[in-house]
Amino acid sequence: MKSETSRRDRRDSRWDEHRRARREQLVDATITAVGRHGAGVGMEEIATAAGTSKAVVYRHFADRSELHVAVCARVAANLTDRLREAMDTTTDPRQMLTAAVETYLAFLEADLELYRFVVQGPPVGHPADSDPIANLSHLVGDQAAALVAVVLEQAGRDPAAARPWGHGLVGLVRSAADWWLQADRPMPRVELAAHLTDLTWAGLSGVVTRKEDNA
Repeated sequence: MKSETSRRDRRDSRWDEHRRARREQLVDATITAVGRHGAGVGMEEIATAAGTSKAVVYRHFADRSELHVAVCARVAANLTDRLREAMDTTTDPRQMLTAAVETYLAFLEADLELYRFVVQGPPVGHPADSDPIANLSHLVGDQAAALVAVVLEQAGRDPAAARPWGHGLVGLVRSAADWWLQADRPMPRVELAAHLTDLTWAGLSGVVTRKEDNA
């Protein structure tokens, strides 16, 4: 009996892995279709990019909402990974901030239609709180908070303010980035990144002066 149960469990496990792999392939195909057709891509176009039919897509995703969530999760994971990598290239706080801002803007600019696809929000009828992209700012905010905590600790300050300040910085950068994209990028990305870094660092550096410097 135990042997039969073990064989059934292995079969179930293999089938679960196949489903996960197939879902990842369909997410890849959706991203490809967005690149070809824009943020308003249809399910038929997604199925074509996957080399299959809509019926097969719906076999792995209950509806477009669920597929949208999976794409958002992929984008959020990729962005946070890149931010971590960029910030790990230096230990200088200002350079870390510069790297984070430039990485964020470059990520958006590299695929504008994909960004528009994920930020258009979950389709009608889908709960917003289960959409990973709704939490993207929080994920990025946590990265910024880690940076602020480092700056505060290096200055001998209490890092308790790191989280609100970090999330506030992300709100500033995201709003500026959204304006920049909607205005059809009226200035080069590098210039925008420099402006945002100057502004955020001016505020941050003003509150992280070492205690002994003020003595």
